[in-house]
Amino acid sequence: MEPHWDDVKVFLAVARAESLSGAGRKLKMDPATVGRRILRLETAVEAPLFRKSPQGYALTPAGERLLAHGERVEQAMRSGMDAITGSTDRLTGQIRIGAPDGCATYLLPQVCLSIAEDNPDIDIQIVAQPRVVNLSRREADMAVTVSPPTAGQLVVQKITDYHLHLAGSADYLARHPLAGTGDLRGRPMVGYIPDMIFDAELDYLHELGVERVALASNSVPVQLRMTEGGQGLCVAHDFALPSHPGLRRVLTDDISLTRAFYLVRHQSDQKSERLNRFSQLLAERLRAEVLRLEAAA
Repeated sequence: MEPHWDDVKVFLAVARAESLSGAGRKLKMDPATVGRRILRLETAVEAPLFRKSPQGYALTPAGERLLAHGERVEQAMRSGMDAITGSTDRLTGQIRIGAPDGCATYLLPQVCLSIAEDNPDIDIQIVAQPRVVNLSRREADMAVTVSPPTAGQLVVQKITDYHLHLAGSADYLARHPLAGTGDLRGRPMVGYIPDMIFDAELDYLHELGVERVALASNSVPVQLRMTEGGQGLCVAHDFALPSHPGLRRVLTDDISLTRAFYLVRHQSDQKSERLNRFSQLLAERLRAEVLRLEAAA
């Protein structure tokens, strides 16, 4: 029996989701159908591809070997489609971008709207995540990160630096003026939930020597809304401040942080002219949007 390409697509979905139900949601199939397709593929290749464990479906050695070949076939199919759909200057098809929620909330909407305006046949999806997006499982086509990954078959491009400063509401600062960093002692701080910080680059308050976070969230917009409520100070992205006119930067000469955004893609996707063109547009316009918003802060 010859394997069906459609069954290989199902196999790739299960390998990435590590469950029949997760693959089913991705493929819009019920889990039982996914299971039957995997069984048909295992019969065709005459080898078990998965072993069931408490953690889900794990690849067997045969599955690991098929995964590498399946991904190459998948990329060849994408390249073939790109060769057809890329015959015009406009981008088409679906592209999904993963990003931390601060970037996804304050930068990517305007950037993606401008790209979509120039390319009306493209479908852009923004996945705002309080964690690192897993490109190996194809959770997204590309990701914006705050630190360059060092593992995996990934291509990393620095997009731009961005800046952060201490901020508080106008009302809070009127009631509790700050003359210097010594005045910060004992002030309530708003920040990330300490045990949910998924990247060391986001641990701003630890860098400033703050030991207690009075109000915390794993979401940047929630942190800024809390700070607007006038109960403390936070470290705010300069590019987010135009969306929060009630916040004011303070002690800018004493406290200033610089971070960077990186664009991360799967190595095999470099063969896709469509994704190459999109990533170039994304990086250029994201860089310009950071500069525009920081100048308005």
